[in-house]
Amino acid sequence: MSLAEFLSGINQLLGTGIPMALFSILSAVIVLLLFAMPVGGFCTYLERKVAADFQERIGPNRVGPIGLLQFFADGIKMFLKEDSISKNADRWIYNFAPSLVMAGSFGAFAAVPFSAYIIGADLDIGVFYAMALGSLVSLGVLLGAWSSDNKWSLIGGMRGAAQIVSYEIPLGLSVLSIITVCGSMSLHQLVAQQAWPTPGGEGHFWNVFHNPFLFVNFFIYFTAALAECNRTPFDLPEAESELVSGFNTEFSGMRFGLYALSEFADVILFACIATAIFLGGWHVPFFNLQSLDIGLSVGELDLNPLVQSVLMIGVFLFKVSVLVFVVMWLRWTLPRLRVDQLMNLCWKYLIPISFFNLIGAAVWTWAFGGRSLLQLLGQVLGVS
Repeated sequence: MSLAEFLSGINQLLGTGIPMALFSILSAVIVLLLFAMPVGGFCTYLERKVAADFQERIGPNRVGPIGLLQFFADGIKMFLKEDSISKNADRWIYNFAPSLVMAGSFGAFAAVPFSAYIIGADLDIGVFYAMALGSLVSLGVLLGAWSSDNKWSLIGGMRGAAQIVSYEIPLGLSVLSIITVCGSMSLHQLVAQQAWPTPGGEGHFWNVFHNPFLFVNFFIYFTAALAECNRTPFDLPEAESELVSGFNTEFSGMRFGLYALSEFADVILFACIATAIFLGGWHVPFFNLQSLDIGLSVGELDLNPLVQSVLMIGVFLFKVSVLVFVVMWLRWTLPRLRVDQLMNLCWKYLIPISFFNLIGAAVWTWAFGGRSLLQLLGQVLGVS
């Protein structure tokens, strides 16, 4: 059930007669305002704390308890800073580009299934929708760089566009291997198929352990996602040692803030998609949370779905948090690649390997009827 359908059900129960379209818009706003934007802002604080721990510093500790409100103060600062524009900049595109990047980063969250009962929009083409909106980021980066009338920005924008377009290929092939095995483009359906396998059940456990080809493609997806998000060691569009600040050199105030916030939102989005299609979403080993029955109700209202949703969201966000931490960990561990190394890694290694794994996953699905390694092992041992 999508969040819009849930709100519509409450509407019918109360008999208020509010149109469904309004609930569809409201559900998207709830996902963005209550999850994507606050968490994206909090990640700016978290990364500074993680960096401080790696470098044996204290990090933010002045605004709020242990500096928790630092990201809120940074947001206020962005709004109050002087908003300057280059004399020869293309003003319309210059103003539009940060919004385009933000739309691409945040819009895809509507299709992310946080639990079996909470999802902004349960789309049959959820994977395609998320990747299509994500491609707007490269356009926003290039337009912002070109419109700035700055050579450093333009070089950074060209790097960013080439990098994002290139790494979308291995990323797409990795996702396509999941679709080949599972036979669906709905993120909700992909997660539902990764339940712990039981006799007579349809689950085959997490896709990352489904077969060796998907296992390798998970790491290819993660590497390509780092490049898509312009994260170290792939942060060449923002190489401060070469390009001042890269594609966003001429941006100040909240325009710069939108670019920074979108970068963190991108990281969280790719972590959410990785959790949904590779790491089982809200599913845990040995137990199906949807079968949990605590026998709690208020009148005729069954509270089991509410308890299950809280646990599912907790599991989902825990997996996302682990992936986001690894991204931050890598930033303060690995050096930045050169441009030629960046492209060599993509075109000479990741694309051929991911394509081979796609063919291998298709052959595995045909040869074993879509059964996972765990299901085949269970058959050999006579468990199922």
